[in-house]
Amino acid sequence: MRRRVVVTGMGAVTPIGNTVDEYWEGILHNKVGIGPITKFDTTEYKATLAAEVKGFDGKKLLGFKQAKRMDLFSQYAAVAAKEAFIQSGITMENEDPYKVGIAVGSGIGGLHAIETEYEKLLAKGPAKVNPLLVPMMITNMAAGNISIMLGAKGKCINVVTACATGCHSIGEAYRTIQCGEAAVMLAGGTESSITPLGVAGFTSLTALTASKDPFRASIPFDKERSGFVMGEGAGVVVLEELEHAKSRNATIFAEVVGYGATSDAFHITSPAEDGSGAAMAMEMAMNEAGVSPAQIDYINAHGTSTHHNDLFETRAIKMAMKESANNIKINSTKSMIGHLLGAAGAVEFITCVKSITDSYIHPTVGTKETDIECDLDYVLGEGVHKELTYVLNNSLGFGGHNASLLIKRYKEEV
Repeated sequence: MRRRVVVTGMGAVTPIGNTVDEYWEGILHNKVGIGPITKFDTTEYKATLAAEVKGFDGKKLLGFKQAKRMDLFSQYAAVAAKEAFIQSGITMENEDPYKVGIAVGSGIGGLHAIETEYEKLLAKGPAKVNPLLVPMMITNMAAGNISIMLGAKGKCINVVTACATGCHSIGEAYRTIQCGEAAVMLAGGTESSITPLGVAGFTSLTALTASKDPFRASIPFDKERSGFVMGEGAGVVVLEELEHAKSRNATIFAEVVGYGATSDAFHITSPAEDGSGAAMAMEMAMNEAGVSPAQIDYINAHGTSTHHNDLFETRAIKMAMKESANNIKINSTKSMIGHLLGAAGAVEFITCVKSITDSYIHPTVGTKETDIECDLDYVLGEGVHKELTYVLNNSLGFGGHNASLLIKRYKEEV
């Protein structure tokens, strides 16, 4: 029998709040964290809006020496992990450190460090490149720094599946606990790629919107959607084996009951046009939990505000949910916080958990009139107050990566 896995801690750094409480307060008030890019001069750029993290001071939150050895993506992850770990109430002195692991990924890693040091290389020569460049830029260092910070000596992995990274990381952590390799896993994703090269690259790919209106820039499923808004931040959760959590009287926020992961094997950037890969990931998550489409109350969609994603994800939901598709509430958190790339699935997982605990589904803010084929219930206008039992969290990544996590309101009985 597979062991049950529950959520006992959450931490977040987002464009609308640098703690879970601040973030959720922003969600409850339909706060849009999108605005003009302040990190660099966008005069020559088509895309000039982003969802930046505000008021974050890594040196203050982590200590000067620790922070200066980390690129911003690692700082975000470490701060989110610290919040989640404190909320969980776990103390390492009472744990077998080899049974506490980390699964925190980043889609891109330290792009800021790469750009900064490459400019230094060209201007001043190789001898002036920061000796910490490599440990600052490589994507696994978010997980590594969290492990060092907490003294967690168990499995420490870095899943990299582009925009599905956060969701896959939580899914793989869930599997790790299920099969007995760990009792506790800190899992999630992190990203900080609002840089000249990052924005230029995604713009050249025609993935980013050129909208100048922060409230009509990230508009998933809208007929006027024109691309995503780049965001940044981190989401980290504490997953724990149920009996371990109960033995220490932990507060349990929700239970993870299903995980599906597939590949489209179709295209490097576009999802499969019929949505079959994403549909299968959802079906796998439901099948694992023994849940039918009719039991799904809400889906937090990947919903990027690009033409292909929103259309093909809608088709995927219809394929997976069949006649129940029209009865399920669907939204996109990216309407408020933009697309956090490797961190998106993790922050949206936290949104799902908070939606369960608070019985609230936020609206897809800014979306007014949906595309003709995007004809499901995307919660437009006002949020919905409703008790939720089963919630699906979807993430799709460049390369054809699909991930779905099924989250359940916690009940002690099986």
